[in-house]
Amino acid sequence: MVESLEARGFGVGMPGYDREKWGFDLDGENKAKGLILWKLQSPHVRAFHLSWTSFFTSFVAAFAVAALLPVVRQNLDLTASDIGASGIANVVGAIGARVIIGAICDTVGPRYGVAGVLLLIAPSVFCASLIVDRGGIIAVRFFMGIGICIFVCNQFWSGTMFSPNCVGTVNATCGGWGNLGGGVTQLIMPLIYSGIKQSGRPGFTAWRWSFMVPGAMFLLLAMMTLLFAQDTPNGSYRDLRKTRAAQVDGKKTLLAAVRNYRTWVLTLNYGYCFGVELTINSIIVSYFFDQFGLTLEIAGIVGAVFGLMNLFCRSAGGLASDLGGKYFGMRGRLWAYFILQLCAGALSIVLGNVDDTLGGTIAVMIVFSAFVQSAEGACYGVVPFVSRRSYGVVAGMVGAGGNTGSAVTQALFFADNEGLKMSTQDGLVWMGVMIMAVTCTLCTLHWPAWGGMLSMADPNATEEDYYLSDWEPEEVAANLHIPSLRFAMESKSMRGKASYAKLMAENAAKEGSEDSDGAPVKDIKTDSQ
Repeated sequence: MVESLEARGFGVGMPGYDREKWGFDLDGENKAKGLILWKLQSPHVRAFHLSWTSFFTSFVAAFAVAALLPVVRQNLDLTASDIGASGIANVVGAIGARVIIGAICDTVGPRYGVAGVLLLIAPSVFCASLIVDRGGIIAVRFFMGIGICIFVCNQFWSGTMFSPNCVGTVNATCGGWGNLGGGVTQLIMPLIYSGIKQSGRPGFTAWRWSFMVPGAMFLLLAMMTLLFAQDTPNGSYRDLRKTRAAQVDGKKTLLAAVRNYRTWVLTLNYGYCFGVELTINSIIVSYFFDQFGLTLEIAGIVGAVFGLMNLFCRSAGGLASDLGGKYFGMRGRLWAYFILQLCAGALSIVLGNVDDTLGGTIAVMIVFSAFVQSAEGACYGVVPFVSRRSYGVVAGMVGAGGNTGSAVTQALFFADNEGLKMSTQDGLVWMGVMIMAVTCTLCTLHWPAWGGMLSMADPNATEEDYYLSDWEPEEVAANLHIPSLRFAMESKSMRGKASYAKLMAENAAKEGSEDSDGAPVKDIKTDSQ
């Protein structure tokens, strides 16, 4: 039975929602079709800014210890094994947390997810000033690393607020600006330490006082998120739960994500773009300090360059994904991701072989960073299309893949295992080989209506069939599938420019035929009945 959503009582947006108020176009779910950074009266833009700044703060805290490691290891008399264990603990903590926070976003919304993580992790940031031994640094870095799970809320929130036509760019920008914290902390923590030390405090207490800054940032951002943000363009999850459309079985939502092989392929691959960034953030300052004899402050500045590339490179990857999607559909998004990540692997190998000159190492590191960050953006240009029902869980699992990949990479190539530690240079080479091997698995991804990198689309498949396959018949009967149905309509552009234009022409001709017969023309059509 073909009919419009509006005719069935599912109006677009909340009653009285003013499409002209925000200064940009909205789609059928009231998601913004563009991003205007200064339109703070818009819930879309407020969510964007609070999302990336919260993620930024979590990154600053997570790698604050790594930025001060040359001083901390001397003060606490840490061994290479201790440092390696703390580095792994720093990324392991967020693995399970990312999956859990994804489910939380699907259940109570991203606003409470962000604020809750900030408030829960803030005590561990302050406790970093109390570290006295190996166990303390491992425990603190473990809990501080959990804060990185805010990334899942970050991507979920922007995916909830922005339309499929720009979600790749917005997701990438939101994540990239948050990832900047990994570079900024390498820069500011040594400077904060130096400033406190110059004020008269001895070095062994100056680094401890430095952690008060990120701790205070956590509390401030948590309060701002609770006071000034909302979960969706149409209101908070608490309000939406009062309607039938929000009464969704969480277990079935989780299973829909776990059973989709695309989730696992992207999880594996994210481990070798974002996981690589986490690994480099953990080792880069110590590498420049030890390999080239730089001071802590200079090593921090040089190491910060890797993370600072997030200012625009992750956005560039998201833009490449959106452009690929605009002209070539999902196939274009996949090829953009494949090329960027493959180049990142090759550059990691090059980086491991230019260790004899500081200038050469910095130059290659910058280009390497650009491709790593761009690959991350391109990955999350694909993630929103895996499952509309389980978007939060999928985003969480893929994000957890980044931490898992980093933990595995550090354990294999950069940790001191019973004194058998390969050089950092060799670790970079083998990490590059791993990146290139894993990237090849992207060739297995396929969407029935869109095809894949090397496979054709099924001409009889539809987006509605794919996204509604996550829902049971009784859930469809209760109209719980409506958000997925709307998303399916908006995502038809992933067929590619030519195919999408042909589809629109066919629909226009069909509507013209129906209108000539006296049948009413509908705004949004579905075949759900």
